[in-house]
Amino acid sequence: MSTRKTEKERLKWPRLPLAIPVFVRSRDDEGKELLEFATALNVSAGGALVALRRSLPLSSQVLLEIPCAPLVTTSPLPKTSRLLRARTLRITHADSYNLVAMKFAHPLLGPELERSPAKR
Repeated sequence: MSTRKTEKERLKWPRLPLAIPVFVRSRDDEGKELLEFATALNVSAGGALVALRRSLPLSSQVLLEIPCAPLVTTSPLPKTSRLLRARTLRITHADSYNLVAMKFAHPLLGPELERSPAKR
């Protein structure tokens, strides 16, 4: 019996094909902090595909920072960014960039909101 997950098992959440600017924070082999401006090409509740210039090792721990538009100062939502912890799962190397599949440490949806079969 194969231990590889089927496509249906891997795709637990639908992916949204959005181009979102993100900052990717990671560390090099000596522990020095690295920061790169990148683009998330698609996003799901469980992870994202990010285009980076720099290559990251597999299973690297990263912090994705999604900048948000500033809100009116009277808004009850003062955050101007969203931080997401993630781990690199797969890397596809290209000429001038790397496509890095990342899995979020915690899904963006709670267990009660996870996709369930549609009721008819």
